[in-house]
Amino acid sequence: MNSSRSDVAALLDLRNVSRQFGGLAAVKDLSFSLRAGEIHGLIGPNGAGKTTTFNVISGFYKPSAGEVFYDGRRISGLRPSAIAARGLVRTFQSTTLFHQLSVLDNVLVGCHLRARVGLIDALLGTARRVEREAEARALAVLEFIGLGGRRGDLTMNLPHGYQRALGIAVALAAEPRLLLLDEPFTGMNPEETRQMMVLIEKVRERGVTILLVEHDMRAVMGLCDRITVLNFGQLLAEGTPAEIQRHPAVIEAYLGAA
Repeated sequence: MNSSRSDVAALLDLRNVSRQFGGLAAVKDLSFSLRAGEIHGLIGPNGAGKTTTFNVISGFYKPSAGEVFYDGRRISGLRPSAIAARGLVRTFQSTTLFHQLSVLDNVLVGCHLRARVGLIDALLGTARRVEREAEARALAVLEFIGLGGRRGDLTMNLPHGYQRALGIAVALAAEPRLLLLDEPFTGMNPEETRQMMVLIEKVRERGVTILLVEHDMRAVMGLCDRITVLNFGQLLAEGTPAEIQRHPAVIEAYLGAA
């Protein structure tokens, strides 16, 4: 790493990242960074490259060019499981929950992202200890997000807002240091949106840095410390919510249309 860079202490650092599909550049020469402890928004029109950027950061796509650094180490090219094991965890636009399982069992899935138990561990009894610790951690996470009383409910029976919160609980069970939230407010009514905003702020207070992709501008402007705006896969603007709201290019490309 170049120690002369002003963002050398960044928790996440994208450097000239591009991702092509055939002849189409979904992301082109993109650079931005996240500071530890902040909520950072990533916004832009549909097709701007936001989800592709998430997929590159979390290892689902390899960058066609450029590099991604997390906590000072290059992670571009690593498998998603290896990246998650380092504390960089993501959610998805559509909740990837097991609807036929209980709320608690879904969170236990997230716990097992951190627990690797082999044959020797099972013979020595380590597996049973790990299971007990995982259940305790899962219950603590459910209490934290306000779903402790519904731990035995089938996930399919939860209201939409609770299912979105459960998706975050599954991610938190993996003990992230950096959490990538992909459109957590999709399909929510105003009260569910308010509750989700409170939850995301609580997650940040827990010491988790957050990168947020979202179209709900009320949520973005109310939560984010800084915002990066993409358009056609390229950086359009970056700044505080107040700066972004009055940025002429952003208004023309995105906010004005919205």
